[in-house]
Amino acid sequence: MGDFENRDREEVFSKKVRAGKRTYFFDVKATRSNDYYITVTESKKRLEDGVFVKHKIFLYKEDFEKFAEGLKDTIDYIKANQEVVEKRYEYSEVTEVVKESDDFSFDSL
Repeated sequence: MGDFENRDREEVFSKKVRAGKRTYFFDVKATRSNDYYITVTESKKRLEDGVFVKHKIFLYKEDFEKFAEGLKDTIDYIKANQEVVEKRYEYSEVTEVVKESDDFSFDSL
């Protein structure tokens, strides 16, 4: 039952990041003793049935420094060894732009 109670705790802070097909949620929550911890949730919609699949990690304050260092080292490695694409265009984003341009009318000229 303790795990269930932790899931229902109100967030102290929340940040939503949309990244292509995925959305990431960075939430700060408090334990019963009022120690903060972070949950990072990846949410992605499955195309075949429209269900959102979520993956979550819990990061406790005693691990922040080592986690941040490991993440920075990993990102630095990728940036040094492979071109990083900042923006990937999804099919739905491209079709929305095309739909907007279809609304053009010569009557306004």
